[in-house]
Amino acid sequence: MQKVLKIEPVVRKALLKDIDESYEEMLYLLSRPPQERIAEVTRLISHSLKPGQRMDKTVVIKRKLHP
Repeated sequence: MQKVLKIEPVVRKALLKDIDESYEEMLYLLSRPPQERIAEVTRLISHSLKPGQRMDKTVVIKRKLHP
């Protein structure tokens, strides 16, 4: 005997300009394991790089020594 799973659609109607899913996306990403989050950040960065270009990992901190 097989169980029949019923999937209910989730519908949220709103104007496209009014939808802000950034908070929900943040909660989802924070619920994922750290390894998966790092992989997702790497994937997103790689989309913005040109073919063959590498990510710049240098950090520059400028501080005034004396005012």
